[in-house]
Amino acid sequence: MQTKLFIGGDFVDAADGATFDTIDPHDGSVLAHVAEARREDVDRAVAAARKAFPHWSRMPAADRGRLLLKLADAIEADAENLALLETRDTGHPLRDTLGLDVPRTAATFRYFGGMADKFQGTVVPVEAGFLDYVVPEPLGVIGQIVPWNFPVMFVGWKLGPALAAGNCVVMKPSEVTPLTALRIAELAAEVGFPPGVINMVPGYGQTAGQRIVEHPDITKLSFTGSSNVGKQIAMRAADTLKQVHLELGGKGANIVFADAQLEAAVNGTAFGIFHNQGQACIAASRLIVHESLKDEFLDRLVTLADSIRLGDPKDRTTEMGPLTSKLHWDRVISYLDVAAQEGGTVLAGGKAPSDPALADGYYIRPTIVETSPDARAAREEVFGPFMVVHTFKTDEEALEIANSVDYGLGGGLWTSDLARAHKTARELRAGMVWVNSYKRVNPGSPFGGVGISGYGREMGFEAMREYTEPKATWINVDAELPPFYPRG
Repeated sequence: MQTKLFIGGDFVDAADGATFDTIDPHDGSVLAHVAEARREDVDRAVAAARKAFPHWSRMPAADRGRLLLKLADAIEADAENLALLETRDTGHPLRDTLGLDVPRTAATFRYFGGMADKFQGTVVPVEAGFLDYVVPEPLGVIGQIVPWNFPVMFVGWKLGPALAAGNCVVMKPSEVTPLTALRIAELAAEVGFPPGVINMVPGYGQTAGQRIVEHPDITKLSFTGSSNVGKQIAMRAADTLKQVHLELGGKGANIVFADAQLEAAVNGTAFGIFHNQGQACIAASRLIVHESLKDEFLDRLVTLADSIRLGDPKDRTTEMGPLTSKLHWDRVISYLDVAAQEGGTVLAGGKAPSDPALADGYYIRPTIVETSPDARAAREEVFGPFMVVHTFKTDEEALEIANSVDYGLGGGLWTSDLARAHKTARELRAGMVWVNSYKRVNPGSPFGGVGISGYGREMGFEAMREYTEPKATWINVDAELPPFYPRG
């Protein structure tokens, strides 16, 4: 378990010796004391990245790709250790970190390892006598701020394309869940990444994060987190004209039409909201179900929610672990009061589990609340195992409810009608739509949203474009240009 900053290829203490505690959310115990990066540490990391950039950006793309592929192999070889570290730091059940999160991380590095020498430029057919070619060039030093909900996975999402494109990175893992990011940095050093290409500076947003946002030598910032913080970052980054990529919050609409396959829709809905304790920006947090299905659908969904096994996330039979921090637990619990004040009806959950073995952890039972689409609990991102339920009569009403919030990240729908599926997907205001499924991701498919869910895209060719800028070069091959200012 690495607990120091990773700067210039070495694990080092913070300049002033500061540390913070990372907490095991299962029982509230201190898991580790981690070096806390502050302004001076970020400056050291940026200097290391700037020093490494000329060599890394000019390295043959295939060689950069081979290092990313080696890192993917190293992550797979270390899967048991990484998964357990992620579980202890986040509360995410081991069956999920080992079965989903770590394999997805390796797959992302492998995808961008293969992409490195295949992201090509273009030749533009301009006027006769000229050759005009456009080459994607790396931006320089990239600042990346990753959230606490899927830390190991987000490290892959952000590092993979940035490094494949030839950039160097200064990344701030969340102070809540820094451990797997540091382990990946260690693995990267072991497989041969040059010093300074990857730098990890765990710390707090108001110190390390703010310095990354404001640093004049960071060319672009990629941030994943809440919409409110994203807005502040965009404003502060304007002082240095820094490019900004924001992947922010969501309030996913999940529409179940009358012709849906009921069992599949119930199971997919439960996964969409309760996986990772609902701590996902794309969570299916708003169930919009046709009135003819409401009673049967909710009976099945409530029964399923009540059957989900809460417990120690290190136990491989556990299906739902604790929320990741006490601060976040308090916030999610507060929405139960909000829902009650607004006249909501709790159909399932609504409180912490009664098991004394879980009393010291940050647990909450899977919660389903029927409420109005205008209620706060239906419009604000709760970011927990907390679903609100609405009903509809017509397709138009379903779309009106779905598009009534300011978020536009992900949404889903369940139907057996192909025409309805395409029409609804087209009309949903979201960056991603799932039909007869929910919350599917792949390194080749762009991930991002609209509205206050941010702008820019993770993954796929779109992510490579996020971390490059096109340079056009004009070559006069045999064009005869008359004088523009003829004399005599």
